[in-house]
Amino acid sequence: MANSPYTLPSLPYGLADLAPAYSEELLELHYSKHHQAYVNGANATLQKLADARADNAYEHINGLQKNLAFHLSGHVLHSLFWQSMTAQGGGEPSAVLQAQIKADFGSVDDLRNQVAAAAKGLQGSGWVCLSWDGLSEKLIVQQIQDHQSNAAHGAQSILALDMWEHAYYLQYQNAKAKWIEAYWDLADWAGAEDRLKLLKG
Repeated sequence: MANSPYTLPSLPYGLADLAPAYSEELLELHYSKHHQAYVNGANATLQKLADARADNAYEHINGLQKNLAFHLSGHVLHSLFWQSMTAQGGGEPSAVLQAQIKADFGSVDDLRNQVAAAAKGLQGSGWVCLSWDGLSEKLIVQQIQDHQSNAAHGAQSILALDMWEHAYYLQYQNAKAKWIEAYWDLADWAGAEDRLKLLKG
């Protein structure tokens, strides 16, 4: 596609900066191969949709729309995932985010427990996101199947945990619980709070 609207974003840290919780080898593979594949897939699908419009040929429209949702959602969630981690992460959320978490979940530990249960309970591949639901003005946990299914429309995610096997298997193999624990050591609470503030206005 000559004019590709989607591009791989720059990482906010170096490939080795999240080690040992997230190894350089795993980060490089996940970022440059898997995330890039979703970017490529979204751009290729847009071109196929443009071709279908030009030819007024819509016999494959259902598959194309499904592919666009899959690849574009994969791109969006991966972009947030990189922003959800930092070498200076972990610990406890700062004041504004912590107050919202306590109001909506009871405590930070209650949030962590719900996220862990949702992540371990995923059937197949997917994500768990901490999201702001503007309709109820509350934080919710979303267990997203693949990249695009089972998500609440209108809720905007501020923290993303990737539970696709390619996100952790090279380093953690089938030990999902260890990967989830390591993620909390990297969680960028400050970035999540900034995103929450923007959404709340």
